[in-house]
Amino acid sequence: MAAASRSMNPRRREPVRETRLVWDLPVRVAHWALVGCVAGSFATHYAGIEWFDWHRRCGYAVLVLAVFRILWGFCGTRHARFGSFLRGPRRVLEYLRGGAPAGAVGHNPLGALSVVAMLALLTVQGLTGLFANDAIANAGPLFGWISPATSDRLSSIHHANSVALAVLIGLHLAAVAWQVFARRKPLVNAMITGHRKRNRVRVMDRREPIARCR
Repeated sequence: MAAASRSMNPRRREPVRETRLVWDLPVRVAHWALVGCVAGSFATHYAGIEWFDWHRRCGYAVLVLAVFRILWGFCGTRHARFGSFLRGPRRVLEYLRGGAPAGAVGHNPLGALSVVAMLALLTVQGLTGLFANDAIANAGPLFGWISPATSDRLSSIHHANSVALAVLIGLHLAAVAWQVFARRKPLVNAMITGHRKRNRVRVMDRREPIARCR
């Protein structure tokens, strides 16, 4: 009569570090181009009237890049789509309470909201800039399409929105610095290469083959 016996060796759990392409090339190019163009917009705004033409060019680029990123968020690759990283209020609250999102490889729930807020503010900034004026000598390219009163109202929105945008950028930079220096996550490098590292546990089956005896 045959009998089977297995060894009692437990399974060994071994941490494994793997990399995954999270941010594709269009996302990375749009991200860093926005960094440069937004910085240029702020710099040329405070540099003086003689820099207004460059301020306008930077605004065009910001609007085009923001609209592209929004469209890519619906028809782009898997991790570029909003549906892959946007979460509901419950998941955001869980994250704020210290719960790590299961299986997250891209933006965390709070970071995802900041992405949407940033794109919204950038789009509003670019659109209002098309109709705005500085009450001196310069105006957006579509200034003549609307009444001066409407242009003044849009100019007020443009200036107020720039303050909100500056605050959000500051919070974004602070969050990135905390992730990089406090939590040791190479987010800047990941946004350059597109790859993020993550740890997972692999179960190593160390059971011996079945021994048969008669």
